[in-house]
Amino acid sequence: MAAIDVTKFLKENHIYHGDSRTLLKKIKPESIALSVWSPPYFVGKAYEKNLSFSDWEDLLREVIKLHFPIIKPGGFLTINIADILCFKDASMPKIMAENVSRTKVGVTKEQILEAKKKHPTWNRHQLAAHFGCSEQTIDRRLNGNNIRGGKYQTQTRVFLVGGLIERAANEAGFHLYDRRVWVKDAAWENSRWHTISYRSVDEFEYIYIFWKPGTTKVDRSRLTKQEWVNWGSRAVWEIPSVRSNADHDSKFPIELPRRIIKLFSETDDVVLDCFMGSGTTAIAAITEGRRYIGMDKEKKSVEIALEAEKIRGDCIRGYCFF
Repeated sequence: MAAIDVTKFLKENHIYHGDSRTLLKKIKPESIALSVWSPPYFVGKAYEKNLSFSDWEDLLREVIKLHFPIIKPGGFLTINIADILCFKDASMPKIMAENVSRTKVGVTKEQILEAKKKHPTWNRHQLAAHFGCSEQTIDRRLNGNNIRGGKYQTQTRVFLVGGLIERAANEAGFHLYDRRVWVKDAAWENSRWHTISYRSVDEFEYIYIFWKPGTTKVDRSRLTKQEWVNWGSRAVWEIPSVRSNADHDSKFPIELPRRIIKLFSETDDVVLDCFMGSGTTAIAAITEGRRYIGMDKEKKSVEIALEAEKIRGDCIRGYCFF
């Protein structure tokens, strides 16, 4: 693991262990052509469990702000991120959906009200006995909630992250240059409510591309003609998700940073990833002939990234074959 010399700038082609908010200050000004990263998504992962929503917002703002001095004029900051689909919001009404497709008991609210009219002294237990159902069903039909805990749970909503990211970038001095949509495999694990609501399954993420004012060199020869046709000029990228997260639970496919690196940087440019994770961006940079700087606050992630970077670097240099 590379030791940090506080008297010098961080070295290229190294992966560092530490908080990006500290390490970004140690990068040489205007030395990064492209920054490619994916931050914590605030969805309950182990590495973000100590973050409140406010902490998470502050983290994103500060990291984006710290990028402005180190990105070259005309360079790019790219952020891969998804919306938060199950954001707990105490202000949301605690009303359960009337999901008729899952209803097992045919009793209706109107029938219960008619019974209450005839028997005004009956409580929900007596009404349940009358209709041959549970008292939970009686309460749900009458009040739209669940007496066994549902009405006490904080409701969830969708939080769109685009506005937050754009405001933070604008405040830092960047301008939104473009955005892409990465269509991945449907994330059923993170969409457990997909069968009991109208909400869609989570199957895409965003890539926001921000530009630092300055001359940007446009060189279409970086991509082949077929690459331009298939994805270079296309807003929607279809890239399969990583099939196994056995060693790290937040991997993205190498094709994602590889496309960004090939499109928005030149050979021998320095590419930065301040949330390096398993080292995917470093591997993509090596593959495309770029230099890189990586960092992550999780020691285990840095160890995984260093091993992946070493193996891929040796292979690129011809020391091993697959």
